[in-house]
Amino acid sequence: MDNVTATKRESISVFFPCYNDKGTIATMVIEAKAVLEKLGVDYEIMVIEDGSSDGSRELLVDLEQKVENFRVIFHEKNRGYGEALRSGFRSATKDLIFYTDGDAQYDVKELPKLLSKMAPEVDIVNGFKIKRSDPLHRIIIGYIYQYVIGFAFQLPVKDPDCDFRIMRRRIFDRVKLRCNDGTVCIELVKRIDRAGFKFAEVGVSHYFRTYGKSQFFNFRRIRKTIISLISLWFELMIFKRQKSGN
Repeated sequence: MDNVTATKRESISVFFPCYNDKGTIATMVIEAKAVLEKLGVDYEIMVIEDGSSDGSRELLVDLEQKVENFRVIFHEKNRGYGEALRSGFRSATKDLIFYTDGDAQYDVKELPKLLSKMAPEVDIVNGFKIKRSDPLHRIIIGYIYQYVIGFAFQLPVKDPDCDFRIMRRRIFDRVKLRCNDGTVCIELVKRIDRAGFKFAEVGVSHYFRTYGKSQFFNFRRIRKTIISLISLWFELMIFKRQKSGN
């Protein structure tokens, strides 16, 4: 019996953070439902609608009436990516939690790849991009960022910003997140590692964005991210070390 079959006894919560993803989010929900039905698992699907202004909200209200085992958690205003993830983790009710972004740069049909690595001794399976499908400047910046962050935070995975991961819900009995921006991905991986949970990794596909635009690549946001990362580094790598006496 392979691991995908073995996980049929474990229920799965799937959620997608959504901010101005009207062009992709409905397809992702429908594809997730098809994958989960094929796996034969007990499941729920959620979208965390984070104050979109492109009509995503109206689309999701309609979709919620038509798709079984699907619900939407609405944020009345944009609270940031970190709060969207926290809403998803808080709202999940099943044994396993899978999430990926609502912009369809990852293929939800590859969820079984993650499940194949979810052995009894594994707590979280983190994807890594086999090949990054972005403009050249973003690829270069991404590789530099990945190397620097991995070294600075001593992370146990090669691609901590790959938002295609599945984890056991019990993790969040011990792991609490505070970041509201994109640095929450680094915080998530480091706090899970610090809590002693076990990781596995698997390569996944990455696709060009077909709708909307990245919220990250502008000077103001990059500056804010750098400040957040420095603050997080001091909190997790210096203050924690001092408290533990290491």
